[in-house]
Amino acid sequence: MQTAILIVQCQDNKGIVAAVSQFLYENNGNILAVDQYVDDELGDFFMRAEWELRTFAIEKDAILQEFKKSVGYRYEMEYSLSFNFPKPRMAIFVSKLSHCLFDILSRYYSGQFDVEIPLVISNHPDLEPVVKAFRIPFYHLPVTKENKLEQEKKQLELMVAHQIDFVVLARYMQILSGNFIKHFPNNVINIHHSFLPAFVGAKPYHAAYKRGVKIIGATAHYVTEELDAGPIIEQDVARVRHHNTIDELVQIGQDVEKVVLSKAIKYHLARKIQVVGNRTIIFN
Repeated sequence: MQTAILIVQCQDNKGIVAAVSQFLYENNGNILAVDQYVDDELGDFFMRAEWELRTFAIEKDAILQEFKKSVGYRYEMEYSLSFNFPKPRMAIFVSKLSHCLFDILSRYYSGQFDVEIPLVISNHPDLEPVVKAFRIPFYHLPVTKENKLEQEKKQLELMVAHQIDFVVLARYMQILSGNFIKHFPNNVINIHHSFLPAFVGAKPYHAAYKRGVKIIGATAHYVTEELDAGPIIEQDVARVRHHNTIDELVQIGQDVEKVVLSKAIKYHLARKIQVVGNRTIIFN
């Protein structure tokens, strides 16, 4: 089923839900899902509506203009319109650790992700057999301090050549430059192996062990130029105890990482995320 997804933001006011619903009803829109949220601190209203396109009276390329005239202008809305087709094109960046990559590829293979994966890029060759087993092209681009800019240029060229819509860093142990990030604003998803904002940066499991924490976690977030500080999409935790070794913390944490990253990808694919400043709203 082909659907349209509308996300709106404006100052909270009476009648917004009714106005959006009336617009869809008058144009024979079969509403499939609606969710709304009011941020009392900002005084802002947020709404996501998804409806079936097959019977909709307005051609897809004219929907935004008609919505602006009927509803958007009246409430001074900011709004975006997307569709569940064609399938988004996702690039995966990975280093040596395989757990997140395996999880993503298995979910992709089983049809859980409605996405195309045209390529996987890695700074190490270790996981090439895994990727090729799924018949996905694998690009080995080793990264050093000396060649980082040159390799990133090649990465961006591959993004353009494969018409990539968004990037997933599946434990890719390199920091992307501001230039790369600017090409994909709120479209690079990273999994960090701690419950941010705790234990930013390298070796968070080691830091958690030294601190004697009783809970470890994982955080999926959009990448910004500030390390591990972008808008958070999803988080989860697991309990640990004093007798757990660092290796056991890693094993427990990696199970959490896989689930958190997969949820974040699903939210992104379903267009359920609205970034507001450095926060996110995740619609139902």
